Amino acid sequence: QAQLVESGGGLVQAGGSLKLSCVASEVGFTLWRMAWYRQAPGRQREFVASIAIGGDTEYSDFAKGRFTISRDGDKNAVALQMNSLRPDDTGVYYCTSMQLWGQGTRVTVSS
Repeated sequence: QAQLVESGGGLVQAGGSLKLSCVASEVGFTLWRMAWYRQAPGRQREFVASIAIGGDTEYSDFAKGRFTISRDGDKNAVALQMNSLRPDDTGVYYCTSMQLWGQGTRVTVSS
């Protein structure tokens, strides 16, 4: 069964960095675009960033300049490098593509 698996979340102090990773398995084709979303406590899930085959990227305003999404060629794997983290970046980060969603990885930024 196709699935996405995230890793790399954790606890970090404000100003610190984390790198999230997501790998797809049991997908028999290349996922054209892969994306990250996040959900903070008590808030709706929101878009963070996405990347397509070929490297075309999109970022939400809060991610621009601090987060970098990357992908290794046409592999079904994506990473999210997060720098200058703030307490309001706290939440569960989800990887998604083609209506597939991972289980999420929790990021907690302490002040």
